[in-house]
Amino acid sequence: MPEASPEPVGPVDGRLVPRFAGAATFARLPEVDRVADYDVAVLGVPFDNGTSYRPGARFGPMAVRQASRHLRPGYHVELGLAPFQTVQVVDAGDVPVTPFDISAAMTQIRDHAADLVAGDRRIVAIGGDHTIALPMLRAVTAQHGPVALVHFDAHLDTWNTYFDAPTTHGTVFRRAFEEGLLIEDHSVHVGIRGPLYGEADLADDRRFGFRTIRTSDVDDLGIPGTIDAVVDRVGDLPVYLSVDIDVLDPSFAPGTGTPEAGGLTSRELLRVLRGLTAVHLVGADVVEVAPAYDHAELTTVAAATVAYDLITLMARHGHA
Repeated sequence: MPEASPEPVGPVDGRLVPRFAGAATFARLPEVDRVADYDVAVLGVPFDNGTSYRPGARFGPMAVRQASRHLRPGYHVELGLAPFQTVQVVDAGDVPVTPFDISAAMTQIRDHAADLVAGDRRIVAIGGDHTIALPMLRAVTAQHGPVALVHFDAHLDTWNTYFDAPTTHGTVFRRAFEEGLLIEDHSVHVGIRGPLYGEADLADDRRFGFRTIRTSDVDDLGIPGTIDAVVDRVGDLPVYLSVDIDVLDPSFAPGTGTPEAGGLTSRELLRVLRGLTAVHLVGADVVEVAPAYDHAELTTVAAATVAYDLITLMARHGHA
């Protein structure tokens, strides 16, 4: 293990090594075993056996890393911070997760993430389908206790089962509530839209203590009102933030497993995220990037930018 450096070790400088060359890590950050310690780890979770429609998110981590080469991560203009000069961020590689057994995969992901967040470190996971949020929450809450959830998605993900399977990408937050991982009445969905299986879905979701900000509500509230609603909901509690890339309209994120018309624009999502500077962010994920359905890296560039913003929020808030 190398000796600690007085300054964080950042990404490869794109002015010295072209961005299309060099390390294949997220934003060309150092790998976890190349530094003495770290504050934030980026973890790939290549698992998509919980999908209910189009598979392929298991290839999300490598595709988002490839798109992250496009970033110029020296200074985040909107958030006023050079995150990789402020905290030590590393790429922790991928969870070696089984593609054949959902229950076993959940244990593998939880245990791997728990090792990375030990000692009050933070984590940004790149999925993988939304099923991975459940073991990520289990790992984070083992360190911080129950959390408030800020959930950007087209879908509620609080259904009970799919084909009698209790753990899928559409059931994770119901399971999280049942396990006591969420602080009741302090969690919020943003970007919900599209038809449901039945009106009871909404009643169940309210019973689990969620507030729902639909895409149409964002139209009415505007970006400042949406930010205020999220911040008011979570207060100063520890927050896990989960971004399903299908919160974006398919015109901005075609490469996903369950697209829904009428979503947020990339600019709207990023503006809301960048308004959450007061939020105590202890963990996050970006999920459901399925590159086989993408073109021109639209979805992966959006996901890489979201991940970069989440890292910067962690650095800015002083909790990394």
